[in-house]
This record gives sequence, C-alpha cells and structure tokens, in this order.
Amino acid sequence: MISVFDQGPPAPCPAPFNLAAHVLAPAARVPDKVALAVLGPARAERWSFARLEAAVLGTATGLLRAGFAPGDLVLLRLDNTVDFPLAFLGAVAAGLVPVPLSAALTEGEVARMAAALAPVGMLHDPALPAPEDDVPRIDLSQLRGMRNLPPADYDLGDPDRLAYVVFTSGTSGTPRAVMHAHRAVWARRMMHAGWYGLTEGDRLMHAGAFNWTYTLGTGLLDPWSAGATALIPAPGTRAEALPLLMARHDATIFAAAPGVYRKLLKGWGATRARSLRHGLSAGEKLTEATRAAWEAATGTTIHEAYGMSECSTFVSASPQAPAPPGTLGRPQPGRRVAILGEDGAPVPPGEVGTIAIDRRDPGLMLGYMGAPEAGEARLEGDWFLTGDLGAMDESGAIAYHGRADDLMNAGGVRVSPAEVEAALGAFPGIGAVAVTDVALKDQVRVIACFYTAEAEIEADRLEAFAAERLARWKQPRLYIRTEALPTGPNGKLARRRLRDDWEAADGQA
Repeated sequence: MISVFDQGPPAPCPAPFNLAAHVLAPAARVPDKVALAVLGPARAERWSFARLEAAVLGTATGLLRAGFAPGDLVLLRLDNTVDFPLAFLGAVAAGLVPVPLSAALTEGEVARMAAALAPVGMLHDPALPAPEDDVPRIDLSQLRGMRNLPPADYDLGDPDRLAYVVFTSGTSGTPRAVMHAHRAVWARRMMHAGWYGLTEGDRLMHAGAFNWTYTLGTGLLDPWSAGATALIPAPGTRAEALPLLMARHDATIFAAAPGVYRKLLKGWGATRARSLRHGLSAGEKLTEATRAAWEAATGTTIHEAYGMSECSTFVSASPQAPAPPGTLGRPQPGRRVAILGEDGAPVPPGEVGTIAIDRRDPGLMLGYMGAPEAGEARLEGDWFLTGDLGAMDESGAIAYHGRADDLMNAGGVRVSPAEVEAALGAFPGIGAVAVTDVALKDQVRVIACFYTAEAEIEADRLEAFAAERLARWKQPRLYIRTEALPTGPNGKLARRRLRDDWEAADGQA
C-alpha cells in the first residue's frame, strides 16, 4: 500500500459561473430568511438573503459606474464591519478582482503589496492607514451609498477565471499574492459534509473578524451558499462573551481558531448553549487539553481541519467521520491527497512525509501573482506540495507532524514541535504550550517548552511527564513559564517570535 487517498473527483463546476451568484443563490428560494446577524451585547443587526443580494448587486452597479471594469484589481482596505463582505461580493459580482488586506497592516506594508499588484483602485475606510498614491479610491461613505442602486447583472463566465487574490506569508516569510478562481467556492462544497456537517437549518457562529479570510469562507460564504444563517459577533466582542451569545442566538455550529477556544472557555461558567451541535477549529493544531475542556463544558465535540491559503481546508474530521485519536481526520471526499517522500513518490502508510494535494484540485490556487516561479516550485508531478509534514494510516487518516520549515534542530536531530506540544499539552494544570528550539550561549540549539499556568510547575515533574511520552531526543531541555504566548493577527501561535524574543532578552541558560 501507499499513502494516497483517492475516492474519485467531485462534480465539475457548472459554466458559466460567478462566485457571488453561487453564494447568494438562496436569495431566490428563501428571500426573507435571515442570512446574517451581527451580534451585539443588547441587539443584533439582521440581513435577509434578499436584502443581502440587493446590497451586493447595488454595490456592483456602483463600482461599474465608478469606471471599474471586469478584470480590474481593487484593494479592499476595510475594517471589521459588514462593509467588507458586501464590498468583496459586490466586486466579484461585477467581475472585478478584490484583494482583501488585513486592517492590522501598516501603511508601509500596504504600499509594498500595492506596488507588487498595480491595482486599478482601492475601496478604503479612511480610518485605516493607506499610502498616498494616484490609485482612485472609493471611500466608505461612497461605498455604503451604492447599496441602494439598481442591481447589476452577475458577470458570468469561465469558472477558471480569476475571482480574487489573498496574501499569505508563505514559508519564505515574503508575502505572496495567491490567485483564486471563481470555481474555488464550488470546491468548498466538499467541506460542507467533509468538515462542517452543514445544513440549511444551521446557524453558524464564527468568532473571527469580518475581514479575515477564515471568517469570509467558513463564517459567511459557505453558510450562505447552503442557505444557512451566519452569526458574527459585533466588532470588539470579547471571547469571554461568546458563550452567552451562542446560547442567546441558538448557534448550532461554532467556528474559531484554537486560541479563541482557550479564551472563551475561561468564561463558559454555567452557560447552556442547548442548540449547539459541535465546534470547528482551524488555523493551527488544537491541543488535547482545549478539546477536553470544550467537551466537558458543552457536551459536544470539536472537528478540526487542515488547509492553507492556497487551497483552503481539505483534510478534516466531521460529525459523520470523526478523527481517529492523534489525527486531523481524513481528506474530504472528492479530494486526492498523498504523503510524499523526498523522491516525490508516495510513502508507505505510517511513514512521515510531505502532505500533498492533487494539482488539479478545483480549490487549488491559480498561482502566485507576479511570482509564477514560486508556484511552479511547489509542483512535483501530479502534486502540489504543502510544506507540511504528516503520516497517513491505512484508513486515510492523517497525523500532523508540523511544518517542514518549523522543524526544530536539536543537536543535529530534527523534531516536530507539534508532536512535543501535543504530548506536554496533556499535563494536568498546564495551559497553552509552545515548543521551539533556542540557541544557548555556545550556539548549541536545544528544545525549549514555553507554557502558561496559574503557577510555575516544577521542571522535574514536566521532565518525568515528557520522558514517559517522548523519545529522549524529543524531550525539552528548558521549561519556561510565561504569562502569554505570542500570536499573529489571526491568533496563530508565533513560534519564531517566541524564540527570537527569548534569545534577544539574553534568556540563554
């Protein structure tokens, strides 16, 4: 046997096609149903499917009247408000190519991204910094004024044509502009059963910001395309307030990054979210301690997914197919996934190699804008290489072994931080755990475990715990308690920053 999962391809994307038209198709069937509720502490702002589609198509009309044409790239420099998805879908409906940018970016970062793309325009919230340039701008007040214009026709065409661009740092640390086709949203249908267990009757709450691509896809586009209701907490909502909002608004599915789960569980208390069926997690590896705490608080499970900006998620657990212990789950039905060795060939089951997805997957990017060679470098035969390591068992379940470039080098031996974190995360009383390699004064690199806890834990207890679960060469040499672990703008653990900060502070032993 070899490590390849292949149960046949998905149904082909229909043509002609438009991403926004697909997402908003339920407006014709259930026009008065609530598509979106923005949940504030005292009240919710509600949008029906009919109102949502009217605002999107009015925005499309306004953008075309402003002089933009199908195929034009427009930057979205918008904050965490409903303006973001309306502008995104309005641009796509008109055939424009929106490029969402994080609100956390600095003016200099935006300038560098804009220079790499040469956009035709910018949809801009003046409250966010943006470089002074000659690119035409539509400000927030103009954008909002477009919602009531007569509806534009959807720009239908080849499902393989460019629909939108998102930035990812990539393994090199250099932001890459990832180009996605209109068909990408059709490919996401494989997640509906393969991860979410999503139905038209669901009310899916996503804890992320409107202008985060994880929220855009999992929290908005997918529920809407299924005719379900999206619940988004109002900007500024603290994680500790989420349990009450879940209960008050009858959320059936909850989605967030692992860091959000850790925070909201601190405020769960006696909350009873009786409609909740399960949780969804993506963005980084979920710890077993967080999973167990969620199950104890809610009586439901968390289904984890693995993916990347270049293809969204494609390996996951689901209500119909829970993940075997120690694994992420299996490739979603319709996906073709392999674990490849250094020779580019699939390895035997159980052997660690690079996780790869078929280069013909309908959800895979078109390439990196302005850097085609970077995309070509990640192709090998039939496969697109993720840069992540995993092992597939005979049932197709994949155990995650960390990023290839995140592997630690301890005494010349390479170790996956995810494996060590999973082992130590089960220690009683420990909070969040991050493992990385750090340089001692003599430049020898050793494995260090940074953790949060209410009180410092004796190192010999942690050492004994690790010795029972890890080979000697995988066990940390240093155990360091910290008040919090650093994360990026999207809540992902920033191991490199943790290592760099510790070394810069002369924390070497």
